Amino acid sequence: MSGLTVRDLRVVFDGFVAVDGVDLEVPAGDVRFVIGPNGAGKTTLIDAITGLVRATGSVTFDDHALLGRKVHRIARLGVGRTFQTAAVFEELTVLQNLDIAAGWSRHPLSLLRARGQVPSSVAEALTTVGLSAVRDELAGTLAHGQKQWLEIGMLLVQDAKLLLLDEPVAGMSQSERDATGDLLGRLAADRTVLVIEHDMDFLRRFARTVTVMHAGKVLSEGTVAEVQADPRVQEVYLGHAPSASEVA
Repeated sequence: MSGLTVRDLRVVFDGFVAVDGVDLEVPAGDVRFVIGPNGAGKTTLIDAITGLVRATGSVTFDDHALLGRKVHRIARLGVGRTFQTAAVFEELTVLQNLDIAAGWSRHPLSLLRARGQVPSSVAEALTTVGLSAVRDELAGTLAHGQKQWLEIGMLLVQDAKLLLLDEPVAGMSQSERDATGDLLGRLAADRTVLVIEHDMDFLRRFARTVTVMHAGKVLSEGTVAEVQADPRVQEVYLGHAPSASEVA
C-alpha cells in the first residue's frame, strides 16, 4: 500500500483562498498530525481529500487519483474520515452501528433482531477500538470517547486504509486521550493515519511526524522536536519571535 500524496492543492471560497498550494506526503504507516491556528485550512484540507469541497491540484492515495470523484467513490477507495462530533446512530446498538457501516444488513428490520454470529471483521473492529464489552449498548449511552472510537470502528469495517481524523480527542478525559493515542499506534500497523489536532500534549506523546499549516499553506514539517524548534512555528503560536527564555 502506498501513502497519501497531495500536490499544489488549492481550495477557494468566493475569492477567499482557504488552502493555498499545499504539498503533503504521508507515507503508509505514518501517524501524521496536522496542526495550526484556527483558520489555517486544516479541516478544509481533509474536506478536499474526501471530496466534500471542490479543489484543484492533485491528491492520490494508494495510486488512485481522488480529486473530482464523488464522496462515496472516494470512500470505496479506502479513504475514511471522522468529524469533530461523532456521526453515529445513537438509537442503535454499537453492533448495529457497525453492521450498517459494513453494509451486511439487507433489510432494516434485520438490525433489530439478535445476531446469531458476528462477522469476523465486525468482531475484529470491536476488539481494535476496545468496545467488545459494550457491543449491545445503545450508542447514545456511550461515553464521549467511546463514540469517537465507534466512529473509527465504522471506518474499519469498511476497510478504510487512510484514516482522516478531525480532532479525535476534543472533549475527552485524560484516560480517553491515552487510550486514543494507543489506538492510533495500532491502526498505523496496516493503515495510514492523518490527525487534525489542537491538543499539543497529545501531539507530543503520539505524533510520529507533524505538518504545521498557517494561512492555508504548509509552514513547517518534521518530527515533533524539529517543528517545535522552528522559529516560524514559534512566532505563529507565540505571536512574536521567541525570546531566549522561551526557547530554553
